[in-house]
Amino acid sequence: MEEQDSALRVVVGVDGSPSSHAALRWAVQHAELIGGDVVAVAAWELPGAHGWSAPAVDPVFDKTIAEQGLVNQLHQVLGESGAAQVRQRLMHGNPVEALLSEAEGAEALVVGSRGLGGFRRALLGSVSQQCALYATCPVVIVRPTVEVRGSGTQAE
Repeated sequence: MEEQDSALRVVVGVDGSPSSHAALRWAVQHAELIGGDVVAVAAWELPGAHGWSAPAVDPVFDKTIAEQGLVNQLHQVLGESGAAQVRQRLMHGNPVEALLSEAEGAEALVVGSRGLGGFRRALLGSVSQQCALYATCPVVIVRPTVEVRGSGTQAE
């Protein structure tokens, strides 16, 4: 974890999913209310890093492209001025471990929920669930808003 300043921090996980976009918007609004800063964290991990096989090398991963992708994603979700107020962190490693590490001493950790249910969640694990269990700060799990057909309103 890099050295943190004394400002209130809201850490948010960003992975390109609609739920992470909703979490990013929520984190920015919360940070504005408390006078804090937002740190958007994206984590990357090489395939097979925790498997039984030899460590894999991902020939298509380019850190520079990934960093630019994170910046582009922030601009897409928050606009130019909103994205400029968010610090970005592209971290190598398990997403849960990266988020928990960055969230130490934070005001809150905000993550999206992809909404996987039952058996799939048991097999795959859940970043939001693991963060809620092990974070040392409050955790907010945000579900994406979806358009309700025919009503013109949004529901969560």
